Amino acid sequence: MASSINIEALLASGERINLECKKAQSNVPVDVWKTYSAFANTYGGTILLGIVEHLKEKDLKKRFQIVGVEDSRKIVTDFWNTINSNKVNENILSDSDVEVINVDGKEVVCIRVPQADWSIKPIFLNNDIYKGTFRRNHEGDYHCKERQVKAMIRDSFEDGNDGILLEHYTMDDIDLDSLHRYRNLFRVWNTDHVWNEIDDKSFLRNLGGYIVNREEGKEGLSMAGLMMFGKGLPIRERFGNFRMDYLNFCNLIGEERYSDRLTYDGRWENNLYQFFSIVLPRMTFDLPRPFRMEGMQRVDDTPQHKAVREAFTNAIIHADLMMDAGILRIEKHDDKLCFRNPGLLRLPLEQIYEGGNSKARNPRIQNMLRMVGFGENIGSGFPQIIAAWKETKWGEPELKNKIELDEVELILPLAKTANVVKDVVKDVVKELTERQQVILNLIKENPSLSANEMSQKTGMTSRTIQRDLALLHEKGILYREGGRKDGCWVIKSNE
Repeated sequence: MASSINIEALLASGERINLECKKAQSNVPVDVWKTYSAFANTYGGTILLGIVEHLKEKDLKKRFQIVGVEDSRKIVTDFWNTINSNKVNENILSDSDVEVINVDGKEVVCIRVPQADWSIKPIFLNNDIYKGTFRRNHEGDYHCKERQVKAMIRDSFEDGNDGILLEHYTMDDIDLDSLHRYRNLFRVWNTDHVWNEIDDKSFLRNLGGYIVNREEGKEGLSMAGLMMFGKGLPIRERFGNFRMDYLNFCNLIGEERYSDRLTYDGRWENNLYQFFSIVLPRMTFDLPRPFRMEGMQRVDDTPQHKAVREAFTNAIIHADLMMDAGILRIEKHDDKLCFRNPGLLRLPLEQIYEGGNSKARNPRIQNMLRMVGFGENIGSGFPQIIAAWKETKWGEPELKNKIELDEVELILPLAKTANVVKDVVKDVVKELTERQQVILNLIKENPSLSANEMSQKTGMTSRTIQRDLALLHEKGILYREGGRKDGCWVIKSNE
């Protein structure tokens, strides 16, 4: 139950993204409904009726004047009558959300608006979903743009977004190299699975990547199938507004803008699986790997490595792949890792921190990744990220719902420590590409790895790895001992 102390505490910080004050002495103000829609479509908030705001007053103690309302019973009755009419498409309030509070003998009507559930957004006015939908920012209520309304409508689909049948997109639009790499990993994780013996089309159909609509006599790739395993050109033709971008800002010298980048340059099939496979090793190769044994085997997979995989997976499965100018952007800095995906959070932040809920926009892609070991179940992923980072002294992870940009950002702080490869080849590391550093790190962990095995672990092609191995040999960093089948790689030390 709110009190005068609560009211005064609310006013102490002034109007903001979750507080709105209105005079409303004898009637419910017309613009209350815009605020109702805006709060419901954003983070929720509190509306106070019976308070005058003096906008030119800079002193917050003098800025708000509690004048009260003249007839609180009439205002409350009118409010309930209107909200239960066709003024708004959904009444998401309960009786306890509206109450009258006595402040020094003056009555203030307090209306608490919760954030609407993702399944019923948008909350809009006057039976007009495009002109009657509002959101909230620090400057007040604003009309949502059509693309923002469409995003909320997409988010209300219980079955997610990635099951759409893409007519005229067939198996010819699948990059078989990407699909076969995935199938090889699938066999490792699911040795005896019956899907291992079926053809590519049937395999993709079982995964939800290919759809047959018997009623309409149509079939083709789903959005999940094309985006995960498709060729670059068909993806750009169908989803031209969506991009994937990886940038490394570590160890910059002089005027360098970045030290490594992966973007659309024609050198890889720009599907999600290749992006994930290529970028993930680059994000994790220099994370500390404390010595730990389980039985007679060393374990190098730390909770922090798992957390980074989970963060990357979450960015993909929660991305709004249909958003205009949407960018799945992964960044590596000296002091942090950043994961950005288009589309706002479907659940309130507090629910995500608590865990136990999972509302992925792309449940089929989520399942594809989960079946090869990426992604936790039932919404436990983010609490595991928090727990993994608590074991370090690197700082607290920060999850941001960036309303103004229609994107989510997760920041994982890092300690400024020397990476594993730098300890091995200190003087030449700046001359190496990040891809070559990844290869050296793999060799340090297992000197017997073949180029094909490195390809499976990184998503790089065997030809690319063989070329980098040759370059590392030319630089005097790496040499081979023994034959091709029974030999091993040796990293030279300059110490």
